[in-house]
Amino acid sequence: MVLKTFGWSFAVTALGLVAAILFGGWTAFGIVAILSILEISLSFDNAVVNAGILKKMNAFWQKIFLTIGILIAVFGMRLVFPVVIVAVSAQLGPIEAVDLALSDKDRYQELVTDAHPAIAAFGGMFLLMIFLDFIFEDRDIKWLGWLERPLAKLGKIDMLSVCIALVILLISAMTFATQAHQHGGAHVDKAETVLLSGIAGLITYMIVGGLSGFFEDKLEEEEEREHEEEERAERSGKPRTAVAMAGKAAFFMFLYLEVLDASFSFDGVIGAFAITNDIVLMALGLGIGAMYVRSLTVYLVRQGTLDEYVYLEHGAHYAIGALALILLVTIQYEIHELITGSIGVILIGWSFWSSVRRNKRLAAAEGNAGDKTEVTSGV
Repeated sequence: MVLKTFGWSFAVTALGLVAAILFGGWTAFGIVAILSILEISLSFDNAVVNAGILKKMNAFWQKIFLTIGILIAVFGMRLVFPVVIVAVSAQLGPIEAVDLALSDKDRYQELVTDAHPAIAAFGGMFLLMIFLDFIFEDRDIKWLGWLERPLAKLGKIDMLSVCIALVILLISAMTFATQAHQHGGAHVDKAETVLLSGIAGLITYMIVGGLSGFFEDKLEEEEEREHEEEERAERSGKPRTAVAMAGKAAFFMFLYLEVLDASFSFDGVIGAFAITNDIVLMALGLGIGAMYVRSLTVYLVRQGTLDEYVYLEHGAHYAIGALALILLVTIQYEIHELITGSIGVILIGWSFWSSVRRNKRLAAAEGNAGDKTEVTSGV
């Protein structure tokens, strides 16, 4: 199971590390290895959230996510995206931006650093909306009940998550953005840029999330109509199969996954510049990490890990919320990537540990109930 799921990741790792040695020797090998670990640690919560969405899709769209999706993730976000950032911020053509990245790496990093406030505002707002919509939803299973129960009651207020997100964006623009961090330690006023980018991130979330939610509702209606047929099939001895998301519903969920992955990639791409300015090494290291995130997503789906460890999804969304706030703070202040990655790992690790404890309590309760039944029947 492990080899089947992670086989391509192992192969890409080997090829990527060999390419790094050929490109820049053992120094390049070390840089690519560090970048790979950085990407995996920063994107572990991404894999958990992806798995929760991917398990709703049928086999065809799962395969699309692992083929076309990985091309978008590796080449789009880890290679093309840094170049696009430079091209837009410096008002250069794509070819000029690539030439700059290869010939003047220091200047390339400066331009990316200057573009960071816009990137952080867009990605931060997108991720923040994911977190807010999650915690304001009333769920049967609650991890931190003392917090999630009152938030679920507040979630009944229409558009509450949007209002909170806009307030946070406004506060960020009036505080962090007025002293936005730029290259060389300078600080400039980027309030307008942050506001526009943040609103763009919010609009992107609402469009993509709204479309995916609409078609998911359509799928649920279809499932209800087919429920009686499935019941009859089960009574007649035929196996009952669950309806997997397909068609337009799966397409928009796939689109949602790609935008989500892109938002998660912002911190990894920006953090990579703290390690190297070389876009070739960056693409190799982050590409290897992206492969493992994809493989881990598939592993979680096929093993049913999210069904067994029910708080994992909660931990991942809390990590998303933390990452969103960190992105907004980094508009003005530099935060080390180790801190960013550690917060996500700690929250997910905590939720995993809580899930294990919950499973043990349930197993013990079932065992005690079984013992009482045996004693009663014996009497």
